[in-house]
Amino acid sequence: MNKNPMELFQQEAPDVAAAFNNLIKAVAGSKGLDGKTKQLIYIAMKASAGDEAALRAHIPMARQMGATREEVMDAILMTLTVSGIRGVVTCLPEAIRQFDTQ
Repeated sequence: MNKNPMELFQQEAPDVAAAFNNLIKAVAGSKGLDGKTKQLIYIAMKASAGDEAALRAHIPMARQMGATREEVMDAILMTLTVSGIRGVVTCLPEAIRQFDTQ
């Protein structure tokens, strides 16, 4: 199966996926932080969990909102004091690849 995990989620549990998408829209639409900052926080949280797949999706979004290579790297490096080295060694290569190949 080569289906995108989110596509599979939407196919197999459409009501739950729709509710999840509405939650994401509500959080993204809150006014306390700008979009770039939210993406950098999301990148840090997902890197902390070692979720390289999420970074493949969110780094381009952060870049579209003006995030620099250094800001994305710092977001990932911030996870060291909370989660140890796992997120850095898992996710930093993907972040560097996305900036260095484009």
